[in-house]
Amino acid sequence: MTSQTTLAGPGQQPGEPDRPDSQDGLQAGLKNRHLSMIAIGGVIGAGLFVGSGAGIAAAGPAILLSYALVGAMVVFVMRMLGEMAVARPSSGSFSAYADRALGRWAGFSIGWLYWFFWVVVLAVEATAGAKILESWIPGVPQWAWALIVMVVLTATNLVSVGSYGEFEFWFAGIKVVAIGAFVIVGLLAVFGILPGSDHAASGLSHLTDTGGFFPEGPGAILTGVLMVVFSFMGSEIVTLAAGESEDPQRAVSKATNSVIWRIAIFYLGSIFVVLTLLPWNDPSIVEDGSYVAALNAIGIPHAGQVMDVIVLTAVLSCLNSGLYTASRMAFSLGQRGDAPKAFAKVNKRGVPQAAILSSVVFGFVAVFFNYQWPDTVFAFLLNSSGAVALFVWLVICFTQLRMRGIILRETPEKLIVRMWLFPYLTWATIAMISFVLVYMLTDDAGRDQVLLSLLVAALVVAISLVRDARARKAKAAVPAE
Repeated sequence: MTSQTTLAGPGQQPGEPDRPDSQDGLQAGLKNRHLSMIAIGGVIGAGLFVGSGAGIAAAGPAILLSYALVGAMVVFVMRMLGEMAVARPSSGSFSAYADRALGRWAGFSIGWLYWFFWVVVLAVEATAGAKILESWIPGVPQWAWALIVMVVLTATNLVSVGSYGEFEFWFAGIKVVAIGAFVIVGLLAVFGILPGSDHAASGLSHLTDTGGFFPEGPGAILTGVLMVVFSFMGSEIVTLAAGESEDPQRAVSKATNSVIWRIAIFYLGSIFVVLTLLPWNDPSIVEDGSYVAALNAIGIPHAGQVMDVIVLTAVLSCLNSGLYTASRMAFSLGQRGDAPKAFAKVNKRGVPQAAILSSVVFGFVAVFFNYQWPDTVFAFLLNSSGAVALFVWLVICFTQLRMRGIILRETPEKLIVRMWLFPYLTWATIAMISFVLVYMLTDDAGRDQVLLSLLVAALVVAISLVRDARARKAKAAVPAE
C-alpha cells in the first residue's frame, strides 16, 4: 500500500522516507461500507448484552450516569486517536504513534499489551460462543464448538482483509439492527403505543418509583463505572482497520465524528429502554439478562432464543475483530523491529499470515487453559489483561499531547480532526482514567485486575528498556570496531 503521509517516523527528519509501518504491503481491501459498519458495530461488544444486568442491579437507574461518564471518556479518547489517525493512518495505530511521540519503549510496551489483551479476548469469546452453540446442539461438546468457531474465523482472516470486512459488515449489521429495533419497539411499549403489546404504559415512572434515581446512593455511579468500562473496548479498532482502506482519512474522520451518537443510541438508549420498561430491581433483569427481561415484559415471544442469536452474533463479531486487531498489531510490531520479522511479511493476498497464525495459536492455548485450569491459569490471564484497556486509553492521551506539536511542526495541513479544548480536555481525560484506575483498587475484583495488569505492564516495559539499552550499546560499539 502506498504511504498516505509524509509525517516523519521515530528517528527521522521531516522529508525522509516514512517508516515501514505506512508502506507495509497490506492491501487496501476494506471498502467504505466495511469501515462504516466496523466503526458503528465496534463500539457494541457482547458485554453490553451480557453484563448490563449486573450493572443495573448494582446502581439502579443511576447506571445511566455510569454509562454516560464512560461514554464521554471514550468519545474524548476517540477524538484524540482520530486526530492522530487522520494525520497518519497506520496498521499500528496508537502503538505506532506512541513509538513516535513517547519513545520506542512506549510503542513496544503498549503494542504487546494490546496484543495480549485481544488474544485473551479470543479465548473468552470462543468459549462464550461455544456455550450458546452447545445449548442448541448438545451432541457436539463445548470444546469442539470453540475449536470450530476459531478455525472458521481464522480461515476468514487468512483469505483476505476483504473477507474479514465482509464478515464484520454482516455481524455488525445484525447487532446494529437488533439494538435499533429494540430501542424503537421498547420506547413504543413504554408509552403504550406498541400494537399488540399488553405492557402497561409506564412512561418514565420506573426511573424513580423504586427508591428514587439513586437507590444505592450516588457512590454506586462509580461502582457502575467499573462494571461497564470494559464493555466499551473495541471502539479504537476502526483506526487500525483504516490503514487497509481506500480512503483512510475520510473513514477515520467519519468514525470519530459519529462516535457520540453511536454511544448515545446503542448504550444509553438501550439501557434507558430497559430501565423504563421494568423496575431496576426486578429479579428477571439479573436472572434472564436485561434485554431478555425487557423483551419478555413487552410480550415478544421466544425472547431468550432471539437474544441468544444476537449475543452469538456479537460474540462472533468480537472474535473476528479481535483476531484481526491482534494480528495487525503484531504485524506493526514486526515492521518496527519490536517482534519477529516473520510477523511483518504478507502473502500474495496482502495478508500477514504469520501474525494471524501466531495470534490464533495463543488464543487456542488460552482456550485450553480455560477448560483445563479456569480458576488458576486462565483467571490469571483474565486479571492480568483486565486493566489494559485503561492503560491503552492513557497512552493515547499522553501520545496526543506530544503528537499535536509534532504534526503542527512537520505536516500542519494534515491536522484535519482536532481534539476539542486542547490541551485542557486531554488532561481532564487523563485525570478521569487515572481516577478509575485508583478507584478500582478499592474494589476486590478490580484490585486484582489493576495490580496484575500493572505487574505484566512493568515486565513488558522492562523488556523494552533492556532491548533499547542493548541496541544502543551495539550501535556505540560499531565505530569502535
